Amino acid sequence: MILLSSEIEITTFFLIGMPGLEHAHVWISVPICLMYLVAILGNCTILFVIRTEPSLHAPMYYFLSMLAVSDLGLSFSSLPTMLRIFVFNATGISPNACFAQEFFIHGFTDMESSVLLVMSFDRFLAIHNPLRYSSILTSARVAKMGLVFLIKGMLLVLPFPFTLKRLTYCRKSLLSHSYCLHQDVRKLACSDNTVNFFYGFFLALCMMSESVLIAVSYVFILKMVMGIGSHRQQLKALNTCVSHICAVLIFYVPIITLASMHRFGKHKSPMAMILIADAFLLVPPLMNPIVYCVKTQQIREKVLEKLGLQQQCQ
Repeated sequence: MILLSSEIEITTFFLIGMPGLEHAHVWISVPICLMYLVAILGNCTILFVIRTEPSLHAPMYYFLSMLAVSDLGLSFSSLPTMLRIFVFNATGISPNACFAQEFFIHGFTDMESSVLLVMSFDRFLAIHNPLRYSSILTSARVAKMGLVFLIKGMLLVLPFPFTLKRLTYCRKSLLSHSYCLHQDVRKLACSDNTVNFFYGFFLALCMMSESVLIAVSYVFILKMVMGIGSHRQQLKALNTCVSHICAVLIFYVPIITLASMHRFGKHKSPMAMILIADAFLLVPPLMNPIVYCVKTQQIREKVLEKLGLQQQCQ
């Protein structure tokens, strides 16, 4: 630690596992490691199947590939600290490593939010104008969209590490999660963090606006579906959206719940906060491949075919 202006400057932050259950961290690490393993294998399988199957070279599956990439990014961003805490009981992390982790976590979170938004537009277009669907969403346009999402996500959060690095940290060094988040690190600063607060608030508004646009797109989708004469055709049209709706709920429910608890929870449980925060990074990468394999027949059939189980299931 370095003495500055009669105050102690923090050179190490401390992450938190499960308060009161430190003795059981090794056992808790078993399901966590299994969740990471399933998430990584599941998303890699999705990417491999879409890459190797020409019949899946369509806009919907390209967007699914982008979702898998963002899920992998979230998994690999949080994996190092989660393993260190629960497997080795090592909670310390240097400020620079913490700033780097929060950059990637926020960047891939923003990318996933953008992908979910464009996937809702994809479903709207497929139902509203199926005949022009392929001509509007060409492979080149989809590839450009993916590149824009990646660049946009990283550029938006690029100021985070630099604005956090200029702050002075003293007295407090304990973070409230098992990984670094911008708002969590910002609260430890003992110097003026007004710029960080307003920029973080701006990014939160951007993400919330994307969730609102997703909701609006489904209002239009429902309006179009209700205009379809046949009840069977209505169910068929809605069934194409089920996987995406599940992905949206899996992604946004933990975020909104955590934000609400931070803002309105007067007697919030620290354990509940930690569990929801961990679910935010663990559950979407784990569940998205499972949901799409279960609910999307083409993906399910190709995955089973690659695993040599297609004939056994028929």
